[in-house]
Amino acid sequence: MYAIIDIETTGGSYNEEGITEIAVYRFDGHKITDQFSSLVNPERKIQPFVANLTGINNEMLRSAPKFYEIAKRVIEITKDCILIAHNAQFDNRILTTEFDRLGYPFEKETLCTVELAQKLIPDMPSYSLGKLTRSLGIPISDRHRAQGDAKATLDLFKLLLTKDSGKEIITESIRKDPKLYLEPKLLDLIGDAPSATGVYYIHKEDGTIIYIGKSKNIKKRLTQHFTSDKRKSKRIQLEVASITYEKTGSELIALLKESEEIKQNKPIYNRALRRTLYTYQLCSFIDDEGYINLKIEKADARKKAITTFTNYQQAKSVLFKITEANQLCQKLTGLHSTKGNCFLYTIKECLGACINKESPEEYNTRVETFLNNHSYENKHMLIIDKGRDIDERSVILIENGQYKGFGYYNLNFQIDNSEVLRSIITPMQNNRDAQHIIQGYLRRNKVLKTVMLPKEKAM
Repeated sequence: MYAIIDIETTGGSYNEEGITEIAVYRFDGHKITDQFSSLVNPERKIQPFVANLTGINNEMLRSAPKFYEIAKRVIEITKDCILIAHNAQFDNRILTTEFDRLGYPFEKETLCTVELAQKLIPDMPSYSLGKLTRSLGIPISDRHRAQGDAKATLDLFKLLLTKDSGKEIITESIRKDPKLYLEPKLLDLIGDAPSATGVYYIHKEDGTIIYIGKSKNIKKRLTQHFTSDKRKSKRIQLEVASITYEKTGSELIALLKESEEIKQNKPIYNRALRRTLYTYQLCSFIDDEGYINLKIEKADARKKAITTFTNYQQAKSVLFKITEANQLCQKLTGLHSTKGNCFLYTIKECLGACINKESPEEYNTRVETFLNNHSYENKHMLIIDKGRDIDERSVILIENGQYKGFGYYNLNFQIDNSEVLRSIITPMQNNRDAQHIIQGYLRRNKVLKTVMLPKEKAM
């Protein structure tokens, strides 16, 4: 099954582009079985030259859905598909970046019709989509618009399928992100790396750590480093002399170790993670009517945050889910600026706090329930998750709302008293980044269990 895709973007700096339009055709090799297209509000300005090229302008996108609102549909229509695009590396990168901003791993095998055409139809004067389809007599309408370009790419792919009768070139061209092959020296370096969750360290010849990373599959992640053609990866490939690693079992512990050890070691190629991990936070205040309001704000360590977010798009996406899950009011969570009722009240999912129909006392009860469940303040708790082996569990200790450290224990032992906890916990630094990692992880992922501790059992 194939998903033929075309994406139009805002233009701009590498990995800072936003999607303005997307079109996807689901194709079973014979016929189209599903299709989807939509304008997308990128929540950033379109570069003027892009607007001139595509005809898509900022005004057109003002009321268009944001990416998180169509993300589920994109996942559904591309499920179990090989992703096909004309310059697949670009479209796949843009799509992967958008899903990364939402905290969702979007990984697809890809096929590039540029590469296929170069192999199956050599010596064409040009392999740009417009000139190539014109040379082959393939009709194309709405050039530089997602639906028109995606349909032309689909028709081109059909032609390429017929030309590759043995399917040998197409099979050889499928790749898990267009990448280069692994060099022998680098292949030797990752030979002993485990396909397990943990933290890895890339050293240069004198032993200095030049990069620290974490992964749910260390070997796979190292392979990605050593086959990527990005500038930073190229430099790492030239300087690497050895690799060490530490299995953690728990992805959350891997994230916490990665963050702390980058701050301690300051590896030259981890510049981004030396800075704070979050840029926005969720706060609360009581308005003049007595209602508790939630509000997304720029990160400010001087203010008490309910939870923190990597970027504004992630913050809004999470706040929409919080609002719906707790039957809150979009006006009072800052998602709908209006003098009247909010949108959820119109569809009977808000009880009317926006127009004073629901009392502050009733509304605030639900807000406080949410705050109690999502705030670490004064809490004593254990986060239990997978260990490094099948008969082991990992544990993270939160005491008085502070991250104290992590440890491991055998399933045959009990850890419900302070003496046992004290013996197995490796102390770690508590800071806002660590709390951001823990809160964000628990929002997006399931752990085996969390255990609330009474004060006398905390360390």
